[in-house]
Amino acid sequence: MKMTGAEAIVEVLIEQGVKDIFGYPGGATLHIHDALCKRQGEIKHYLPADERGAVHAADGYARATGKVGVCLATSGPGATNLVTGIATAFLDSIPLVAITANVGTSLIGKDSFQEVYISGIASPIAKHTYAVRDITRLAHTLRTAFQIANSGRKGPVLVDIPKDITAGILDFEPAGPVCADAPNVPDDALIEKIAGMIQKSKRPVLCFGGGVVSSGASEEIKMFIEKTGIPACHTIMATGVVAFGDELDLGMTGMHGSVAANSAVAEADLLIAAGTRLSDRVAQGRKTFAPEAPIIQFDIDPSEIGKSLESGGSLIGDLRSTLQALMPLVDKQPRAEWMEQICRWKEKDYFPECGNGSIRPHEIMEIIGELAGGESIITTDVGQHQIWAAQYCKTTRPRGFMTSGGLGTMGFGYGAAVGAQVAFPNAPVIHITGDGSLHMNMCEAATAVSYNLPVITVIMDNEVLGMVRQLQWAYHDECYMATEPYRKTNYEMVGKGFGAETYRADTADAFRDAFSKALKNEGPSWIVCHIDKKEKVLPMMPAGKGVEDIILTQEEGGL
Repeated sequence: MKMTGAEAIVEVLIEQGVKDIFGYPGGATLHIHDALCKRQGEIKHYLPADERGAVHAADGYARATGKVGVCLATSGPGATNLVTGIATAFLDSIPLVAITANVGTSLIGKDSFQEVYISGIASPIAKHTYAVRDITRLAHTLRTAFQIANSGRKGPVLVDIPKDITAGILDFEPAGPVCADAPNVPDDALIEKIAGMIQKSKRPVLCFGGGVVSSGASEEIKMFIEKTGIPACHTIMATGVVAFGDELDLGMTGMHGSVAANSAVAEADLLIAAGTRLSDRVAQGRKTFAPEAPIIQFDIDPSEIGKSLESGGSLIGDLRSTLQALMPLVDKQPRAEWMEQICRWKEKDYFPECGNGSIRPHEIMEIIGELAGGESIITTDVGQHQIWAAQYCKTTRPRGFMTSGGLGTMGFGYGAAVGAQVAFPNAPVIHITGDGSLHMNMCEAATAVSYNLPVITVIMDNEVLGMVRQLQWAYHDECYMATEPYRKTNYEMVGKGFGAETYRADTADAFRDAFSKALKNEGPSWIVCHIDKKEKVLPMMPAGKGVEDIILTQEEGGL
């Protein structure tokens, strides 16, 4: 059938199951927005405060649902505003299709108004990019973008489409949703070899990451832990997969991981790394990270095997399928001494006290967990509040904790919360942020208000850039250069100015009352909590150090 390129774009989106799109209009997108206008009953368009909000919302939507998120931007600055969000999705392996409309093909390469070569700009930080120059390839290119985004190691794909292509006429052939590539499963002999290593180990530890969530293997990883009795720690990307405080749960590992998790990894005789790339925030080097243990890697991406640390064996393939194949070959082994030692390490962990008249970060998270329940969705920005949220998170929804783990993007959280709330309108969505990050994304409050999305934003206001300040405390003799901005922002007035219900809560009781009210609001809420700027994220394992050097004290004075 004959239709315009813009109409074909919308047809492909609908056939791929897209119900929601986050976009910002411009001159180059006009034909696409016109086509979207005519199909409003089938696909809903959400207008953010800017394009950064659009890409983070599409990212949050994808994380919450497991589906491909979609965002749309105009040429030039609209397209470049997507770059940080694309990189965020790329490093966290989030399926995303970013559509940019460019100037007409006759204007490309002539420094035209709002012209940039966005497919080239995004190429290093996307799974794939396309620059459509032939209208007959438009529909196929978009379908392929969805397939690539959602296959193998998932990731963002950018499709750049000139304005004249969106206005041109093509013969459109309808098609069904594209299927992701069939998952790869390691061969039986290799699985049997790895199973044998697991069965023989006396001090095994499982470390799992975001790949568990991406592959939909949350139930399988819990079954594996229960069947083998192997204690497990997780990276920040897998927060919420295993219930907080389970007997075999060691908590988070890495720089701000628990004493139990880091000690167990240091003393393990076998480390199973499932769906984690063992980044520098998790594994700071072989001298301190599982120094006596072979590391078995389960990963869908062959390039991750041995990239950070040498591998002692690997199973390359879809994690869910790999665990299903491995499960019949392993069972629980007697490891009484190992579990007794782990219990002793748990007793040494950092246990913060409640505030004496003020509120402390762990109290905030405990109240959220109590009142919002385990099925809530939490998004964070990046900084101290991010780690506190992960450390004390009580959410047990496998896709219920969203953070920028790889790129560490301040400004990610509000847009992601908007996307998650659109995906699950009846779920409690809580956006945890700090005053530093909020200044990078507070404009998305306008989006939440415009669409009456009941996102609850909890602002941990310590009046400093807390995480960087903590590093200055630890490594730079408390030289707090550029981390105490002395801003005079009145968050209560700002929140009300946007149209959000706003509360101040400087004690645990006040926060409990405010959060209870926020849960009942039909639209967005802000809760401002004053946090002492001397609060540290603890435990803290200094870079290049071992478990014997873990910092467990809040006292000022660095290393």
